[in-house]
Amino acid sequence: MLNIILMGPPGAGKGTHATWIEKDYNIPHISTGDMFREAMSSGSELGNKIKEIVNRGDLVSDELTCALVKERLSKDDCEKGYLLDGFPRTIPQAEAWEKISKEIGREVNIVIDISCPDAVLIKRISTRRVCPHCGASYNVVTMKPKKEGICDYCGSALIQRKDDNEESLKVRLANYYKSTAPLLDFYKKQGVLKEYDGTQDADKLKGEINAYLASRQ
Repeated sequence: MLNIILMGPPGAGKGTHATWIEKDYNIPHISTGDMFREAMSSGSELGNKIKEIVNRGDLVSDELTCALVKERLSKDDCEKGYLLDGFPRTIPQAEAWEKISKEIGREVNIVIDISCPDAVLIKRISTRRVCPHCGASYNVVTMKPKKEGICDYCGSALIQRKDDNEESLKVRLANYYKSTAPLLDFYKKQGVLKEYDGTQDADKLKGEINAYLASRQ
């Protein structure tokens, strides 16, 4: 069973590799952003609580966030594994999730971290294009789609995110290093962290990650 957390700063290539891992290993790629949106539109008790908080402009608590992740990962499609993206973001969330995941038999056994220098991230972000439908990520310089402006996987028109610029990225990176980077030590101590160099060619990195995941099945 592959219960994976995917980590790395914005622009490191998480979206690119999440797409093929989900497809090749037949496990759901679950992002907290998608979970929040789905919960708020579901009409469930938990979803309504989250919607009320978000509409007030407040931050969703760790308790509610963990409850939402627990609800999502308890579903049948996660029985054979999952790829979790965007959670946990802090040590308290990781500690809470460690307890909850044991309760539902979904303990994390692989944490993939893709690292990349800030200068490379800034260059990548400004030339990044994403698919608004399936989430696939491209780069107009280094990783172009087969047809210009069109997603290889679902045929949707690619877009540039509003926050894909140097100024926004510097703020996001500061938040990442402050809150999320300490999680690397947390998972390293647990012996589940696998680190990769995100500056290398995407196909080469895919080969390295794929070899490791195949050995863990």
